[in-house]
Amino acid sequence: MKISIHGDHVKITEAIKEYVEEKLGKLAKYFDDSVDIDVIVKVRLRGNEDVIEVTVPTKLFTLRAEANHEDLYAAIDLVQKKLDTQIKKNKSKLANRYRDKKGYVMLAEEENTKEEESQIVRRKEVEFKPMDEDEAILQMELSEHDFFVFKNSKEKCTSVVYKRKDGKYGVINAR
Repeated sequence: MKISIHGDHVKITEAIKEYVEEKLGKLAKYFDDSVDIDVIVKVRLRGNEDVIEVTVPTKLFTLRAEANHEDLYAAIDLVQKKLDTQIKKNKSKLANRYRDKKGYVMLAEEENTKEEESQIVRRKEVEFKPMDEDEAILQMELSEHDFFVFKNSKEKCTSVVYKRKDGKYGVINAR
């Protein structure tokens, strides 16, 4: 695993770099040694907290986790635990979906786990009415959800407006 660490207005010391490499290096046990995995780590400040964002792109899927804490070392521990949990939780699903595809990088299952049932518990059909992003935000707030799918009258596509962790909004356009 090759780990690239970038600081956004944060100086990455040698001690921080070594700690990140030690913690995230533990994830290597899940990946095939013959494949080079480039792990991208971004560290930044948000208010008085350190935020660490880790992205592990592979040819078939991407793992991503973010953690924040007042102590950078604690944030590093948290993000490593999140990634470890993600991998353990989804390892059999990833194997079932990608095992026979070229570029699959996870190691073989260590234990036989039974197929998990689908996590989808409800389906809903909605009718899209054309609206602008401001109206979609209002509709989202009225529905008390943290996202809202709508037909974007400005962009002429289907869009999703969502509430970000920082309290602002984001828009995803499906083309």
